[in-house]
Amino acid sequence: MNEAETRRRLVEKALANAGWTPIVDYVQGRSYEKGAVREYETDNGPADYILFIDGVAVAVVESKRLELGPQNVLVQAQRYSRGYRGGPYNFNGFRVPFVYSTNGELFWFQDLREAQSRSRQVAYFHTPSALKDFLNQDMIKAENWLKSNPENNPFLRPYQKDAIESVEKALLARKRRMLLAMATGTGKTIVAVSQVYRLLKSGFAKRILFLVDRRALAAQAVAKFSTFEPEPGLKFDRIYEVYSQRFRREDLDEEVKFEPNRLPDEYLTNPQSQHVFAYVCTIQRMRINLFGREGMFTTERGDMDEEEDAMKLDIPIHAFDCIIADECHRGYTSAEESKWREVLDHFDCIKIGLTATPAAHTKAYFRDIIYQYEYERAVREGFLVDYDAVKINSDITMNGVFLQPGEEVGLKDTVTGRMTYETLEDERKFEAGDIEAKMTVPDRNLKIVKEFAKYAREQEKAQVAGFQNGASGFCGGVAGI
Repeated sequence: MNEAETRRRLVEKALANAGWTPIVDYVQGRSYEKGAVREYETDNGPADYILFIDGVAVAVVESKRLELGPQNVLVQAQRYSRGYRGGPYNFNGFRVPFVYSTNGELFWFQDLREAQSRSRQVAYFHTPSALKDFLNQDMIKAENWLKSNPENNPFLRPYQKDAIESVEKALLARKRRMLLAMATGTGKTIVAVSQVYRLLKSGFAKRILFLVDRRALAAQAVAKFSTFEPEPGLKFDRIYEVYSQRFRREDLDEEVKFEPNRLPDEYLTNPQSQHVFAYVCTIQRMRINLFGREGMFTTERGDMDEEEDAMKLDIPIHAFDCIIADECHRGYTSAEESKWREVLDHFDCIKIGLTATPAAHTKAYFRDIIYQYEYERAVREGFLVDYDAVKINSDITMNGVFLQPGEEVGLKDTVTGRMTYETLEDERKFEAGDIEAKMTVPDRNLKIVKEFAKYAREQEKAQVAGFQNGASGFCGGVAGI
């Protein structure tokens, strides 16, 4: 397609889908209340499109043919922003606050209101209400609140406060992707909940998505929101709305009582400036909401079966101001995980990853590790208990399983849990990586548990004897290999 065809068939379709209608030709002397105006004349030449809200020009769109990468032509859109005549805005010489460049499939966006603004790729055009929200948000006030109100919650440990401070320093430096690497057991979730409170309290964000990859983890996160006390005598969910998806009975911890609050669909499909909330959701469900079930896959855990009530919704890219992705090393990159990355890429917002194991593929997406609290440091500072490794030699674990014809095996339906049995007619080979993924060997598992228990009992006896003899110290955990 040439540039004219690209505009007509792709760009204008994307503008209409985002709500920028009507799309009309520029006529000198005519005023425009809303929508997109083609070939709008500026002092620096005609802009491909200028977008209007309530009679005010808010964005310039520069379009190129499909074969060209659009990022580099943002400079042209900036030139037309400087050359726009009239209007109430003047941001360091820019008369229109926002600019886009696109080839109809890729979209680049820049907020020109700040001198040090950076362009970024977005999934689609923002809606008129999204740009109106950007214009009405008082970011200076929000930033000043963060600067003048350091984290001092008495329930947080020193390193947890350091983690929050690091996140906010990154936000003030205009970073939009970041990674928190904290050892398992050091309280990543409580850090996230406290961070959500501060973002909502300051006005830096209004709608925050907390993503997990298991329904049980979602239930645990909601419970944490209901028990955390960010202000004296007030739990989080008494200050701000907390929503979640539907849970099953086995997802809930009987010791923690809370009433799950389902998020209304319109909060996703029609986000409003007055909506201020945290939403806890599995990434599987959010992907169905965005793209439907086509192309989805079922893991061995049966995650998709847990989201039978999810449906595709028309969710704009500004539905959330911030996404916190828990355990982000588990499902946000490569092969099948690229489906999860599509969820994050859909939204134009700040993205914070939480992980205990910052692998290379995780860092590639979330970029900078802005704070790291390693296992060794946590042990050294007394916040984690060290462990002793138990090495168990298992031929099955190392070499896999070879089944002969005539052997009886059990087959489990992962949806219903129903067991059936059959006799093998042909030989079957399972590699070591298939153990506990495609097949299980109960006798092998029993032997490992017995060996583990033997070591644990010996350690317990030694510890009791040490205390009886007046020795001090702590009992190390045990990890099986």
